[in-house]
Amino acid sequence: EKLDLNDSKWEDIHVITGALKMFFRELPEPLFTYNHFNDFVNAIKQEPRQRVHAVKDLIKQLPKPNQDTMQVLFRHLKRVVENGEKNRMTYQSVAIVFGPTLLKPEKETGNIAVHTVYQNQIVELILLELNAIFGR
Repeated sequence: EKLDLNDSKWEDIHVITGALKMFFRELPEPLFTYNHFNDFVNAIKQEPRQRVHAVKDLIKQLPKPNQDTMQVLFRHLKRVVENGEKNRMTYQSVAIVFGPTLLKPEKETGNIAVHTVYQNQIVELILLELNAIFGR
């Protein structure tokens, strides 16, 4: 569908951000695919010096469209954080908003709270280490 983003109905930034989140939430499979969920969780549990390398290697194992989409999305989210003085979004707040949407297990277990912590940490790490993970 063609959209005119200059239309007044799109003036509320929450409508656009909500649509972006909904797009990723409603994908048949999350951007970080189901079969890699535990691998990403294990990667974030590693020693801090090893995490970036482990996450970068896992991203390279994802399907190419996922990698490309992830790179564009995270570069955009990094710009959001860089404008934090205006929008009050920090690395942590963006990670809290997008972590559970982009990365989730196929079947929820009793570890939802624990998963949420790891989901947020993974997204925050990628935002903080964007250039190391995706290059310039």
